[in-house]
Amino acid sequence: MSELLRRSTMQPTTDVYGNTRSGLPMPSTAKKASSSAMRMSFAGPAARTPYLAPGTGSGSNTGHSVYRSQNVNPLLQSTSKPNYGRTPLTNSSRRGSVWTGGVSLAPPSGSQAFKDPRPIRERSYQSKMKQEIYSWLQATEFDISMQTLSNITGKDYRAMFQHLVAIVDPGYPFDSRLRFEDEFQPALKALRYPFAAQIDNKWLAAPGSMHSWPALLAALHWLVEMGKARLNYLKSEDDPTLQIVDKIPEEFSDPIHHQALAFEYFSEAYVAFFHGADVFHEQDKALEARYAKKNERVVGDLESKKALLAQGAKELDELRASKAPLEKLQKIRACILDDRAKFDDVLHRLESRKKQLTESVAREKAELAARSQNFDQLKAEHEKLTEVVKVQNLTPEEVIRMNTDHEALVRNLEDLKYKISEARKTVMSLEVITTNRGAAAEEALDLYGNLLSAVGLFPPLPPPFDNIDLKLELNTATANPQQLLLGSDIRKVIKPTLNSVAEIKRTERADIESERIKVDNELDQLTLECENVDEEVREIEKKVMSLNEQADDLRDAAQQESMVSNAEATRLERELAHARTAALSSGMGVKSRLQALQFDYREQIAKVSRLKDETIRAIAKNSNEIGLFKEEVSAQLRRLRDFVEEGN
Repeated sequence: MSELLRRSTMQPTTDVYGNTRSGLPMPSTAKKASSSAMRMSFAGPAARTPYLAPGTGSGSNTGHSVYRSQNVNPLLQSTSKPNYGRTPLTNSSRRGSVWTGGVSLAPPSGSQAFKDPRPIRERSYQSKMKQEIYSWLQATEFDISMQTLSNITGKDYRAMFQHLVAIVDPGYPFDSRLRFEDEFQPALKALRYPFAAQIDNKWLAAPGSMHSWPALLAALHWLVEMGKARLNYLKSEDDPTLQIVDKIPEEFSDPIHHQALAFEYFSEAYVAFFHGADVFHEQDKALEARYAKKNERVVGDLESKKALLAQGAKELDELRASKAPLEKLQKIRACILDDRAKFDDVLHRLESRKKQLTESVAREKAELAARSQNFDQLKAEHEKLTEVVKVQNLTPEEVIRMNTDHEALVRNLEDLKYKISEARKTVMSLEVITTNRGAAAEEALDLYGNLLSAVGLFPPLPPPFDNIDLKLELNTATANPQQLLLGSDIRKVIKPTLNSVAEIKRTERADIESERIKVDNELDQLTLECENVDEEVREIEKKVMSLNEQADDLRDAAQQESMVSNAEATRLERELAHARTAALSSGMGVKSRLQALQFDYREQIAKVSRLKDETIRAIAKNSNEIGLFKEEVSAQLRRLRDFVEEGN
């Protein structure tokens, strides 16, 4: 039966004294010594018949329900109370207070009783209820026999009833000094037994009688069912409504779990408060640690999401700061097209150079073939001359002379060969120098062409140079030095043209610089005008604020005067009413006074109307001035924007 000592989680009944009870939680499991034998339950006090103030039972105001008089707060009393919530009156015909006395409570359940649908008068159903009650009492360690249930007495019924109520609500306050008849109905109503109104307290004197036993037995059976449901509910430890702190998961979102932690915190703080503590640091730290553990994964996920967000924001800022991809691609495309034009130009020059080299190779081959043929002819002639010398009859002097001539010719031939070799070396070195110079010249011409492309001087040139071609080409395969450089004449055409273009560009740059200085001067003037306009705007804003303050003062003064006028009008109405009453009682002698009061009343009404009209006119005037100011500022800003756009 240790489960019976656990705190109850049943919903409390409607507390008719709820405004006077403390809202602090009272644990039902802790037994504390008390000077009184009674103890409050979580279910609230028993719904007894409310105490009636003297005079309310037999007063003339019998239409009010006595259940509207349960609020002890003097500010929330009903008009049915004689001493609370009522304005003292000297005239009994005056109307009562309009204060409703707070939230009206529902009428007692007896006025809304309905019939029990269970077949409680059938013998078989009564036997079933007896058996279930007997089994439950035995299971809850209550000593009783079946014979006692068959021949029930008032004492046994009271013991069984209090035992079953203690199982359903262990903290229900039974008082041994009260009669059982005084505790029976309030206990059933506190536990919200739906058929309590069908039971008469007189039946408790002889509960085993034929007319009373079915209803009393059904009440015991209902308590048994409620006790079983409560114990089954308490045994189901996985139910979050039990508010077991140890069963709460690390991560939760159920409001019941939050309520369980809050209840645990309040309980520990309550105990610490009774031990003299005013600040609950340990309980605060424990609760903060529990929620920090709950939010640990969420906080980590949040930090990672924040990092991703910062990274995405950084990438977004970089994308916004950088140019559009389309502009970048268009720029790349323009560069590619420019490179293609340059490549086509270089390819054209290389093709022409290839053609020239091909022609030069063909000429060299033809010359080589001609020299080979001449060499063969000279060789054949030498052989012929050798044969002729062999068949001739020469003298020794002729032979010596011929040998001497031969030796001289051989020496001359060797000298010539040496000179030829030296000439070939010189030609080779000159060819290397010529090749290097040609490569340097080609690089210079490529640089010249790139510069022409960069400054936009490729043909067609702008007027008046539209008939001039500034391109130059190097023809290294030609034998004529005058034809090495193809294009216009450098000294007569190209150099003067470039000088003219440079002079034009310098003039344009000077004009642009003058225009820039002029624009800077205009921009400084516009900045100065903007500052002046800002000063004017601030001055106008100050004026508007002062006008608004004046309007507020006028409005406050008008409201105060209106309140004074209303108070005066109310006073005059009261005086007029008294005057009329006095006139009815004393005759027509006070007509002059009545007319004077009516005249004062009309003057006050006219004064109030005049003040209202003046206030409305002042508000309309200020609103119109504010609108005109806004329109003027908007027009100034539009003209300033148009002026800046025209200057740009």
